[in-house]
Amino acid sequence: MPRPSILEVLAERVVLGDGGMGSEIYGRGIFINRCYDELNVSNPKLVQGIHEEFVRAGSELIETNTYGANRPKLAAHGLEERGSDIIRGAVRLARAAAGDNVWVAGSIGPLGTAAVEAAMKVAEQIEAYREVAAALADEGADLIFLDTFTSLTDLRNAIAACKAAADIPVVASFSFHRGFVMNSHEFLVAPHEVVAVAEAAGADVIGANCGDGPHTTLEVIEMLRASTDLPLASMPNVGGPALIEGRQVYLSSPEYMAEYSRRFVQKGARIIGGCCGVTAAQIKEVRSFLASIQPRKSRIEVHDEQGALEAMTPVPIAERSAWGRKLGVEFQVSVELDPAKGLDQSKAVAAARFLHEHGIDAVNIADGPRAMARTNPISMATLVREQVGMETIVHYCCRDRNVLAMQMDLIGSHVLGQRNLMLITGDPPKMGNFPDATAVFDVDAIGLVTFASLMNRGLDLAGRPLGQGEQTRFVIGVGCNPGAVDIDLEVERFRRKIEAGAEFAFSQPVYDHKRLERFLALTAGFPHIPFFVGILPLASLKNAEFLTREVPGMEVPEATMRRLRDAKSKDEQREVGIRTATESLAAAVADTGRVRGAYIFPPFGKYEAILRVLKDAGVRG
Repeated sequence: MPRPSILEVLAERVVLGDGGMGSEIYGRGIFINRCYDELNVSNPKLVQGIHEEFVRAGSELIETNTYGANRPKLAAHGLEERGSDIIRGAVRLARAAAGDNVWVAGSIGPLGTAAVEAAMKVAEQIEAYREVAAALADEGADLIFLDTFTSLTDLRNAIAACKAAADIPVVASFSFHRGFVMNSHEFLVAPHEVVAVAEAAGADVIGANCGDGPHTTLEVIEMLRASTDLPLASMPNVGGPALIEGRQVYLSSPEYMAEYSRRFVQKGARIIGGCCGVTAAQIKEVRSFLASIQPRKSRIEVHDEQGALEAMTPVPIAERSAWGRKLGVEFQVSVELDPAKGLDQSKAVAAARFLHEHGIDAVNIADGPRAMARTNPISMATLVREQVGMETIVHYCCRDRNVLAMQMDLIGSHVLGQRNLMLITGDPPKMGNFPDATAVFDVDAIGLVTFASLMNRGLDLAGRPLGQGEQTRFVIGVGCNPGAVDIDLEVERFRRKIEAGAEFAFSQPVYDHKRLERFLALTAGFPHIPFFVGILPLASLKNAEFLTREVPGMEVPEATMRRLRDAKSKDEQREVGIRTATESLAAAVADTGRVRGAYIFPPFGKYEAILRVLKDAGVRG
């Protein structure tokens, strides 16, 4: 069966590209006075090895080493007559590394400096681009990737040449830079201008690569998406340094690049990868992060033709657990409890006992928070219920188990008496302490809610009866983020979670009440389920700056930042954090009838602070 075209796949899902070929070559000791494209002939092992590294890291699309393999640039090295050999050799090397399951994109860069281009007639420029595109396509490239263009005229000519030379898709990727005015938010060439030129010339994909790094590229992708319905490509470089506490720091770790890649997808990008400085290690991390937002749902099929006839009516929620009995009837409070990393769980159990004695309704136990290996939450919940007698809510995520393991875990959890679940997709594993762990993500949270709902009707994940007259009694909860980067997507996923069977929702921490109001307004037409507002007291100014800068959707309002800056000591900053958390909770409860409880995150394990927030907000005595 022939492989589908790249455009067919992009209509369905995200495709992971590669990183920076030039920076990888330079990192292997090749000086910049060399013609890097000529290495396709003189050092093919080096070039193919770089391709293979990216393929092993998870790249589904790799670019040929032909960025500068056009006649004007090759002429600077006396190689203009060897262009065909260099280009065809590049495609063969990429194809050998790609195998049958990876697309090969023929890379074409600009012709050279403004002076070089000015010396050429327009017809000569178009012919130079056509020459490269024809050789790439003839040797078997799957698509053309017009790379790092900075001139609209050049881009128009290059697209026209590629379309005339070959019948394969063309990606038109521009390098966006901000203007030279201090603090300007204007681009030297605006994204909508690139869209107008690229669409008119016949581009199939429009992209942003290199440029000013991930932060700027994120803004560009959002602007491109507002201007075109074509698929988008996002391939930034690692970016320049950031000024943090007076120090220039390069924020280019694999996790940093991967988190931005996830944001690119949320803003609408379909090809994700990197440019200068982006390594195979970073692409490997991006692959894991992308898995967390596009699980392999197509591989999971639920066959319920027979089982549907035998489905049971779910047990009334009030009869499933004490938590379920109070849902929507009483204002409830759940506090997050992290299991210990080692064998001794006494501190965690003691914390649960402290909370229980002070009137907290339940503890919710995280499932490997931030992908850190800790005690299994089902085991921890069992300890708390047996030793404390407290209601527990188990987080259960899709990251680590395939669907078979999920069914076994859910059945085992029910057998042990666990009834309350919070079903989430989960963080990618590289965020944690096992860098080589792999993500599974057979389904996402929506699929997992569907599975738990099936089991409440007496059916397993394949739609067959669990047993004669047997059904689970789970109370099914989900997460949501009122401050999500792509709020429309978050609202849509919330709707689908409710349709799948969600019965209550915990939100991410909320610092800006307007964002909560917006989310509740956008979801007001959905069937209402009890909503628990997330509250995390800020520990310090540094804590607030980190959340605002690095955690999508958790921006701390400027008014709160000013209060933290005005505090004269860390103790005073902590006091500001408690007061603002109190105000957030009180506002959430007072301003809407939708909020039926609080989901509290203890700041650095300080449970006493939680009690004060609840008391001062007037929701607990």
